[in-house]
Amino acid sequence: MSAQSAQLSEFEFGLIVAGNAFHRWILHCMSAAGLKDLTPLDVLVLHHVTHRARDKRLSDICFIMNVEDTHLINYSLKKLQGLGVVESRKLGKEVTYACTEQGQAYVNRYREVREACLINALKADDSLNRDIGELARLLRVLSGVYDQAARAAASL
Repeated sequence: MSAQSAQLSEFEFGLIVAGNAFHRWILHCMSAAGLKDLTPLDVLVLHHVTHRARDKRLSDICFIMNVEDTHLINYSLKKLQGLGVVESRKLGKEVTYACTEQGQAYVNRYREVREACLINALKADDSLNRDIGELARLLRVLSGVYDQAARAAASL
């Protein structure tokens, strides 16, 4: 624990615990939707590829998900293609990725499971639900702080 910021140390511990719970949740939710044997990153990549029904480039996916290691995203994309839930298209020199109808069906079923198991649970506590928006804003701010700190640490 940091003597200068016990609050930040507590936040980091909470983030670890919440991150593990979130990963466990998305795996169980996708499994309940019928798509098993994925990693948390696979689930997140599938959701991002499906988002807004637009084809995405590998670099776009990495940028939006804030992942520097493109091979991790590329591996997930290949795995998802093998499962028939993502397809690739070559446009000139660029390759784009899109969700297949089967992939969209899994994402739609995921949404139904999420509504039933998670969203309905939040309806019971209005104050918690209101705090989520503020928490999301703080997480975006802190991700920038951590990115800046990572760049500074990389130059040491």
